Amino acid sequence: MKFRPCIDLHDGKVKQIVGSTLNDERPEELRTNFTASHSSSWFAELYRHDNLTGGHIIKLGPGNDAAALEALASWPGGMQIGGAITADNGGYWLDHGASHVIVTSYVFREGKVDEDRLQRLVQAVGRERLVLDLSCRRRDDHYYIVTDRWQRFTQVVISEEVLAHFAGSCAEFLIHAADVEGQCQGIEQDLIKKLAVWSPIPTTYAGGVRNIADLELIRDLGQGRLDATVGSALDIFGGTDMTYAEAVRFHQAEQH
Repeated sequence: MKFRPCIDLHDGKVKQIVGSTLNDERPEELRTNFTASHSSSWFAELYRHDNLTGGHIIKLGPGNDAAALEALASWPGGMQIGGAITADNGGYWLDHGASHVIVTSYVFREGKVDEDRLQRLVQAVGRERLVLDLSCRRRDDHYYIVTDRWQRFTQVVISEEVLAHFAGSCAEFLIHAADVEGQCQGIEQDLIKKLAVWSPIPTTYAGGVRNIADLELIRDLGQGRLDATVGSALDIFGGTDMTYAEAVRFHQAEQH
């Protein structure tokens, strides 16, 4: 299991927000947990110093390209990037230092998988450099993939069959439990158990992590098959229950 770092960008700044409050129609509802005084490159250099690879830079809306490029330049080949990635611009981000591009909304249209777009994407960037963001929200007893910065429900449910299908087109999955993202109130244990059994390729879970005990729980429930991202809980993002240094030590211990 790996600890995978993150840089979430909103309005050109590194922030931690409550994912479920992102809403283009009601921007006043946005809840921000933390706005960094440090630049995106400061965080990227920190991750580079500790050799944390496979983390992600997520552009939450417009106005974040410059900050994203700055972070990639500080840790070339060390981080993935997502946010408004398409078949047309994916190559640009790979050329500017991203190890992989992360895509979700582009491959869905009217709530369904757009197979033509997915194949265009694979042809443009290569399966081995594509990460599909299958972030989801719970409805009844199922986890539905959500798009457009987690605002729009698709008709696609996370299942063994769905993950097997998508695995043929990408190298990894990134899956935020959007209902608990940014809230530091605990992880989606049922989702983690399902991903551990169903996912045939490397998968990173994000959402609700509070402390080291939650990372250990992800490791155990995930049978060591899932990596994890931590955001708002970390002291570098204003958290009080978990230090970045603790997360790095956990990661290093897991690699031995």
